[in-house]
Amino acid sequence: METTLYQNHLAILEEELQVAMGCTEPIAIAFAAAKARQVLGRMPEHCSVKCSGNIVKNVKGVTVPTSGGLRGIEIAALLGLTGGDADKELAVLTAVTPETRDEARRLLGSGLCSCELIEGVANLYIVVEVAAGDENALVEVVNHHNNITRIEKNGKTLLKKDAQQEAAAESACDRSLLNLKNILQFADEADPADLAPVLNRQIEYNSKISAEGLTGKWGAAVGCTLLERQNPPSLELKARAWAAAGSDARMAGCSLPVVINSGSGNQGITITMPVVVYAEALGASEEQRLRALALANLISVHQKKYIGSLSAYCGAVSAATGAACGVAYLKLKGKISEEALYRVMSDTITNSICTIGGMVCDGAKSSCAAKIAAALESAFTGLEMSLKQRVFQPGEGLTMDSVEDTIAAVGRMGRVGMKSTDVEILNIMLGH
Repeated sequence: METTLYQNHLAILEEELQVAMGCTEPIAIAFAAAKARQVLGRMPEHCSVKCSGNIVKNVKGVTVPTSGGLRGIEIAALLGLTGGDADKELAVLTAVTPETRDEARRLLGSGLCSCELIEGVANLYIVVEVAAGDENALVEVVNHHNNITRIEKNGKTLLKKDAQQEAAAESACDRSLLNLKNILQFADEADPADLAPVLNRQIEYNSKISAEGLTGKWGAAVGCTLLERQNPPSLELKARAWAAAGSDARMAGCSLPVVINSGSGNQGITITMPVVVYAEALGASEEQRLRALALANLISVHQKKYIGSLSAYCGAVSAATGAACGVAYLKLKGKISEEALYRVMSDTITNSICTIGGMVCDGAKSSCAAKIAAALESAFTGLEMSLKQRVFQPGEGLTMDSVEDTIAAVGRMGRVGMKSTDVEILNIMLGH
């Protein structure tokens, strides 16, 4: 693989697979609030949080870590203000202590923090304004959960990213270069020493929170419910259960960190756990596991580049599809030709996203675990079909002439076609 292309794929993994604690939308609010306080230099007397609809949707129903079981924009911002460490970015709330948590809970409903839906902005948009005495500060986050685009203090602009700067940042990780052939080549040729630091962390963190989810103490216990279906469970059922269990814990406010993909911990867990479960069962080497997981992560990112970080399209679908391809890599690499492996991957993607693509995202909450389980079931069915050379044909719905065209078509449906769905979901959730 050409060096520039290799480095681009590696940089995408390094940028995408960040550590986050809790659902990334409330965490992004906490991060912005903590940064605003840091800029202000003291605890504010007033804080205003303005968010896009997709942020509101994903904060409304999910428990904020370290909050003691509370939900919502206000507690996320207050935890960031009272005890968050902005330098930790998406792990901002790891710095919260029992004392700062109690202070945040005491301030709830005090009027210190106001929250507002803002329309006509990016799907991922947060602006936090704080004030104390004669001083004030503003922090704006756009497009990515830790992407600060503007900082102001007392009316003076300290940071402002323009369109050219944003484009330059994006070009450092050019996702337009992703396609299935390049991803397969990268997985085959990547130096394990390059992959290990970021992927072993993903395995460690996501395995730990999934194990915690299987204690049955979190959420709706979807993972446990799946395991109770069979004794012993099939390998596929175990993979689905472990992925769902991580979401059970995370959506219920478990404070264990996760490694995300495409801005989502749930997607990171969905990609990771099936590969981990199958690698162990198949006796795969660490190198094989790393290559399969690199492929799974990049296939998910490849799909999401068309859809965007936040939309009405449930990201568990793209993550589950990537995971199924990772499992296929573990099972088949070295046993069939490269052409045959590419065909299996292509057909698995087509079968998966042309079955369950379009499952709606109605915010982060306990049912995300069940959606993960459903998405993985569909993806594994797609893989099983592909192994028997069965695939949906071009002209059937959104199935196009090539896998790349099919991914783009489903992505367009998620980004453009489901835009009005997203608005209606938010209106329903807000009681409008």
